[in-house]
Amino acid sequence: MQFNMALLQIFAVLLLPTAWAQSSSRLGVVVEAKNITLPVGSKAVLPCHSPRMVWTQDKLKDRQRVVHWDVVRSSPEYSMERVLDMSPGAKQRVYNSFNKGRISIPESAFNDGNFSLIINNVVTTDRGVYTCNLHHHYCQIHQSIQIQLNVTKSARKERRFWDGEKTVFVVLLGSSIVLPCVNRRPLWREGAQEDQQQVAHWDFQPPGVRPDKADRLVDLYASGERRDYGPLFAQSKMKVEEDAFTFGDFSLSISDLRPVDKGLYSCHLHHHYCGLSERRIFRLTVTPVLSPDPSIAPRISLNDNPEPRIEESETSRVVTVILPEHRSYFLQHLGYFLATFLLLAFIVVAVVVLTRRRRKRGMEYEFRGSDRSRMSEGELSLDCTELKACNHAPMNSDYKNNLLKERDMTKDCNNDFEGKLWK
Repeated sequence: MQFNMALLQIFAVLLLPTAWAQSSSRLGVVVEAKNITLPVGSKAVLPCHSPRMVWTQDKLKDRQRVVHWDVVRSSPEYSMERVLDMSPGAKQRVYNSFNKGRISIPESAFNDGNFSLIINNVVTTDRGVYTCNLHHHYCQIHQSIQIQLNVTKSARKERRFWDGEKTVFVVLLGSSIVLPCVNRRPLWREGAQEDQQQVAHWDFQPPGVRPDKADRLVDLYASGERRDYGPLFAQSKMKVEEDAFTFGDFSLSISDLRPVDKGLYSCHLHHHYCGLSERRIFRLTVTPVLSPDPSIAPRISLNDNPEPRIEESETSRVVTVILPEHRSYFLQHLGYFLATFLLLAFIVVAVVVLTRRRRKRGMEYEFRGSDRSRMSEGELSLDCTELKACNHAPMNSDYKNNLLKERDMTKDCNNDFEGKLWK
C-alpha cells in the first residue's frame, strides 16, 4: 500500500504540474474559496473586491509610472544622491545644476522602454554605484538595476566586467558613457490603453457539469462595455453594479434564491496591463425554509421589506483545496490509470521473477541431492571392497588350519556313513 501511494505521488508530480500550470496561467490563481449556505427565497451576495482593479485611467499620464536614477558615492563618505527622475506626464528633472545638459535619459524612454543614463564628459566625481529604479505605483511593481562606474586616466584600463553582484564600467576621464537600463515590458511603455486591458467576468457551474462547460454570466470591461449572457441577467435576478471599476467591487447579487441556483460561482479578474489574473470561487448551497417553531412566538414586523443584514444566515469558511479546471480532470484520471497499470505490471514482473528463482533453486537442490547419493553409493562400495580385501589376510593366514579342519570333518562324515552302512 505504501509503495502504491508513493507511486501515485510520483506520477502526480510528473504529470499534473504541466496541466495545472496551463490551467492556472489561463484562468488565474485562486485567491479565495468559500462555502455559502442560504435558505430558499433569500438574497445572496457573493463578494469580489480588488483595489488593484480600480480604473485610474493611466493613459491620462497621472504619474503612476516613474523612473529615477540614484548614485551612492564612497568618498569622502558614503552618501546617496538623486541624479534625475522622469514620468510620462512631465519632463525629466535633473537635481544637480552641474549635471544639467551633461546627464540625461532618452526622451522616448516611456515609448520604447529604454531608460539608460547618458553621461557626457565624465569627471572624477562621477565615480560611484548608480541605481536605475522603475516604479509603477498603480500596479505595485518595483524594479531596480545597479551599475558601478569607475573613472581612469589610462585608455588601456577601460573595460566592462561583472563582479558577481553588478556590472562594473571602467571609463576614461572626459569620455562619454551610457549606463544601460532597458525594460521592454508593455507595463512601462506608452500606448497601452488601460480601459482595454481590464476585464472581469462571472461564471456559473451547475452540479455535475464539467468546469470547461461552465456558463458565462456576465463580462465587464473598464471601458464601460458590458455583456450579459442568459435569461438570468435579463430578468434582473442577478446583478453586478455599474460602477464596479470605480470602486473595485465586482460582487454578484442573486435575488429570490431557488434550488436551481446552487453550484459553483467564480469571479475572474484580469488586468493584462499589470499582469494580474486571479479568481474567487464560491460554492452556493440552497436549503429549504425551516418551519417556525410553535413554541416561539412569531415576530411582527411593521414593514415587508427584507432585513438588510444576511450575515446571520450566511456561513462562510475558507477552503484550502484548489478546484481543478478543464484539462486537469482528464490528465489527472490518465495519471491514475497509468500509475495503476504500471503498478500491476510491476507486480506481475515481480511474481514471474520470484517464481523463476524458486524453480531454479529447486533444480539446483535436486541436482546436488543426486550427486550426494551417487557419492554415498561409491563410498559404500569402496568400503565393502576394502573390507573384503582386509578379510583375506586372516583367511590366508589360517589356510593350513582350515585344511586340517576339513580333513577332520571329512573323516567324521565317513565314519558316520560307514557306521550306518554296517548297521
